[in-house]
Amino acid sequence: MSYALILERILGSVVPVLIIVLIGYGYGRWRKPNITTINQINMELFVPMLIFAVLASKSVDLSDYIPLALGATGIILGSGLLCYPIAKWAGWDPKTFVPPMMFTNTGNLALPLVLLAFGEAAMPAAIVVFIIEMILHFTLGFYILDRHAKVLNRISIPTIVATAAGVTVGLTGLHIPTIVMIPLDMLGQIVIPLMLFSLGIRMQDVTSNDLGVGVAAAILCPLSGLILAYTMAPWLQLDPLQWSVFLVFAALPPAVLNYMVAERYNQEPARVASIVLISNIGAIVWMPLALALAPPL
Repeated sequence: MSYALILERILGSVVPVLIIVLIGYGYGRWRKPNITTINQINMELFVPMLIFAVLASKSVDLSDYIPLALGATGIILGSGLLCYPIAKWAGWDPKTFVPPMMFTNTGNLALPLVLLAFGEAAMPAAIVVFIIEMILHFTLGFYILDRHAKVLNRISIPTIVATAAGVTVGLTGLHIPTIVMIPLDMLGQIVIPLMLFSLGIRMQDVTSNDLGVGVAAAILCPLSGLILAYTMAPWLQLDPLQWSVFLVFAALPPAVLNYMVAERYNQEPARVASIVLISNIGAIVWMPLALALAPPL
């Protein structure tokens, strides 16, 4: 791929994402809205609609994405194993530092970035990675912070139900009338811009405290992901499109959800907020690198 095409892909993918985030940031500074309800609707309704609409498509053969799902699982678990001793050595509480290194921004950053960079054809792969991330975050991630946490909760149930329903429709070939699928698909399309806009607003709630741990996270999170991705590449044998999505996933910064979960469990939320903020700023460097490493499609 020529440098001109690489630059076009990077600018065409990253700049629109940054613009929407900045609009959200500006609106947040102006009006200071409470986005709790917006995020709740997005996670409980719009995200499940998007997952169902993609998985229920007859063009999606889920068996084609098993290596990708295994690779995503490997990066999540491997990042935790790599970063745990670093946290202990640096004197950071592993419960604070390790989950953000494992659970990254597969929603409000990866989904729009993949859509803009690789088109609609890449969305099933992005959704598969997103589902793996959510399932592990809602189970293992909650367990890391609280061994008595419930797997089934108001956040996870809609996603799990939508995934099961979408997989069932996709595997059985059940026909859903177009007049029903159109509104479901329209609701699902709300997810991407709303996630980006909410991410911009959410940045009002974090600070730049704990600069050192934030900078370390901004480097270690994508670096560990990319190292693991290239280590697993010979065994996964992903096609160019899935490999491109996998590279984006590997280089992602920590998810904003880590901050919300840390706040819920009172696990140094201010420090987690700094990790999330600084790492997402660092994505301005890492995301173009991931796109530049992606093969021509």
